[in-house]
Amino acid sequence: MRTASSVSRAGGEGFGKLGSGMATGSASSTSSAATEGGDRAPIAVILAAGKGTRMRSDLPKVLHEVGGRPMFCAVVDACRAAGCARVVLVVGYKQEAVRRAVEGQGPRWAQGIEFAVQGEQLGTGHAVLAAKGALSGHVQPGRACFVLAGDGPLIRAQTLGALLDRHAGAKAAATLATAQIEDPTGYGRIVRDGAGRFAGIVEEREASQAQRGIREVNPSYYCFELAALLDGLGRVRRNPGSGEYYITDVPALLLAEGRRVEVLAAVPAEDVLSINTPEQLAQVDAIYRARAARPGGSA
Repeated sequence: MRTASSVSRAGGEGFGKLGSGMATGSASSTSSAATEGGDRAPIAVILAAGKGTRMRSDLPKVLHEVGGRPMFCAVVDACRAAGCARVVLVVGYKQEAVRRAVEGQGPRWAQGIEFAVQGEQLGTGHAVLAAKGALSGHVQPGRACFVLAGDGPLIRAQTLGALLDRHAGAKAAATLATAQIEDPTGYGRIVRDGAGRFAGIVEEREASQAQRGIREVNPSYYCFELAALLDGLGRVRRNPGSGEYYITDVPALLLAEGRRVEVLAAVPAEDVLSINTPEQLAQVDAIYRARAARPGGSA
């Protein structure tokens, strides 16, 4: 990029079945898979379209500041430290404000960032599909694509590097990084089979009583083979309960086809703290600043 005025804009398409038409790091955090990738370096899709209705503000959620910058900046930094040269920000609510925020970080920081527009808020799967136009020209054998939330500024480049290395080493179609937390309320649970392999993600509202007791959760750290991601998105169906389309359905679809789906328990519990209220924002900001104040200055 370029600047916000010249960045490419990728929009979503109409659909019935989805797609039927429709943390600060350092260079040393770059994974071996990214270093060896050359022109197949990973791409990142960062979801930044939401409003954040409980924040008591009309700002887009990702524009609330952590460490003195809009919170999505930390996610971009972590992706770059993990080897991503291209980042696609999916924007929607007050998108021009997010574009200005990117531009406000300076032209050097904004380089390599593109925007995709989610015109209607229809779930995480729908949000990623909005980036299809920005992604489809970059499909190459083995190219990885992170899918991450823009409201998770405690993300660490080291975690993404470990996720990418597992993904590449296993030649997986999808790899998820998970977290073990004391109180999993509100999170999707990771279901494993008898051998400890990935079996699926169950959202809390659909979980059985036994599944609600699972403390391994999905903090929305995804790494996909780009071609597999685009193929899977085209087959995600609208959830009958919410009317939305979920990225969490894609790993299960790939698994059902016999594709390899890996799970890596790599996300520290602290890193998945939610930001849904001003109080939670203050808590995450304090953690982020404390990390940045440590020797080496890494958040």
